[in-house]
Amino acid sequence: MITALLARLRQGHHTNRFPAQVPPLPDRLRGRPVVDSTLCPPGCRACADACAVDAIAIGADGGRPAPRIDLGKCLFCPDCSEACPPKALRFTNEFRLATSARGDLEVADGRVYALGRALAGRIRRLYGRSLKLRVVSAGGCNGCEVDVNVLGTLAWDLGRFGISYVASPRHADGMLICGGVSRNMELAVRKTWEAIPGPKVCIAVGACAIAGGPFAGHPEQCDGAAGLVPVDLFIPGCPPHPLTILDGLLRLIGRIEDQAAPPAPPAG
Repeated sequence: MITALLARLRQGHHTNRFPAQVPPLPDRLRGRPVVDSTLCPPGCRACADACAVDAIAIGADGGRPAPRIDLGKCLFCPDCSEACPPKALRFTNEFRLATSARGDLEVADGRVYALGRALAGRIRRLYGRSLKLRVVSAGGCNGCEVDVNVLGTLAWDLGRFGISYVASPRHADGMLICGGVSRNMELAVRKTWEAIPGPKVCIAVGACAIAGGPFAGHPEQCDGAAGLVPVDLFIPGCPPHPLTILDGLLRLIGRIEDQAAPPAPPAG
């Protein structure tokens, strides 16, 4: 016992201090993109043509192209930014991405990115101090599942916020879904949701769970969770960084309350 205590003293404190302090993020992290449509040449569609999942739509702004990026579909690959001749579209390392509404996942020049809001009223009072989630892997590649699970490690310690994962939906306050919901998992998702006692919440993590990801439109998957159950929190990414997931969960229970994303930092 003494040896163990001495080892712990030597190791020190390893858990990061988020949300009071943002831990260091790698420069290569691709977070929230930004668009400067004033740089777009007339008639340019390079970014939209390079996107493999149709996450970019081109509108018009005073005769110039005006790209709009759907982060629910976006795989956060660099193809669009690399294809853009004037570099009007670029990725930053801004990790705050979770939203409460599917429509809030759009990024466009001059548009304020609305972050997730806390649960309202009685549900917030119930879950503000303790939130138990049943994680369902519904046909994903395991990328999102890995970053969901890493929140339980020493460096993140999700339990310090009263949030934990449980084995049974009967013991859960909500469901966290990863993957596009394959047809083989459709019934399991429905039954899991029905088994969770109300009031309950649903969280969609990753591009597949939000909109089907690279498999959108395939007949053997459901294009995400929202067509089956009501989703309260959308966390985009492919996969989202653990800090993005944690930030979204803390917003859901009211531990972080700012609702507008801060100005985007320099590109990573």
